[in-house]
Amino acid sequence: MTSKERMLLALNGEKPDRLPISIHQWQGYHLDKYMNGMSDLEACKEVGFDAQIQYFEDMAQFWLVDADYTKLNTNEWKDNAVAVSTDPDNRITHHTISTPGGELTYKTAGNRKTTWITEYMIKHDEDIELIDKYMPVPRLNLAPVQKKYDEIGDSGILRGFVWGDQAGCWQHSACLFDINELILATFDKPDWVHRFLTILMNKKLDFVESMRGARFDLIETGGGAASSTLISPDLHQDFCLPYDRKVHDALHDAGFLVTYHTCGGTYGIEEHIVANGADVSETLAPPSVGGNQEPWEFKQKIGNRLALIGGVDQFNDLEAPDDHVRSTVHKLFETVGADGGYICACSDHFFETPVEKLRTMVAAAEECRY
Repeated sequence: MTSKERMLLALNGEKPDRLPISIHQWQGYHLDKYMNGMSDLEACKEVGFDAQIQYFEDMAQFWLVDADYTKLNTNEWKDNAVAVSTDPDNRITHHTISTPGGELTYKTAGNRKTTWITEYMIKHDEDIELIDKYMPVPRLNLAPVQKKYDEIGDSGILRGFVWGDQAGCWQHSACLFDINELILATFDKPDWVHRFLTILMNKKLDFVESMRGARFDLIETGGGAASSTLISPDLHQDFCLPYDRKVHDALHDAGFLVTYHTCGGTYGIEEHIVANGADVSETLAPPSVGGNQEPWEFKQKIGNRLALIGGVDQFNDLEAPDDHVRSTVHKLFETVGADGGYICACSDHFFETPVEKLRTMVAAAEECRY
């Protein structure tokens, strides 16, 4: 059975020949430092993973290390980025966005591993109307998607996003407006928050229309800001679920499988994740890496209603002795994947994980046969 066949069976809730084993994304830092500069697909083949390859082109995600901030500029939306520091260990960029209705500013910083926001774009309530009126939504170019799909072949699956700094409406809003202020706003001015989320959702729905025909095996939505380690189940129900559901319905109508990403807690929002219409739930982060329930506890609650991806603590589990790595994979197979519908994977990014531990993880999965 090929890696693609194995993973697609799992994503459809079925049992493949053995436990699929993968990672969420391979970070450029790790590829450069530990994998001799290989591509993510080459690295997956080298280690033996069933590949999940993420497609980023046209998705407008500011946090990519080498993002072209001007690519989506129009006559009414011009992102003028000034590189304050180009030191790869201390990248600082200041942005001024010019629109006919006024200016918006934001700032980012980063290092060789990642990028973060130091000043948020939304500073006044009325700023969201500039986003609504002027922020451009690209059309997905299907040709390079097909090229990447063909390149992966039987080695695994091609994953996509929905346009925006992050795929989920709530997570996207948290990239534009400080999350602490956003949570307070759900109590102080809920109508404004709903307006904000509706603006982002409508733009995402517009982008989904351009995705029709794209050869993606799986589309990621959601985000860690929607997890129950950050917001309450009640806030999730009111400010995440309705918007997630509409985006997922549109993605299904376009013919895609959907995975809902909560890199954080899932306790208390299990039924919301089922209700939002996703086909798959990830990343099953255990308490040891910041989650709030074990993967098998989540599995017991949702049963076979969703396929699952994740569960491995990429720090504490994968930097432990080989016997621990192997027992972790076997336990997840027995408690989460016994009925199929499960891809064992790291629960999020890793940066310094020894390559030999990744190989041990793969070897353990090869022992887990259906």
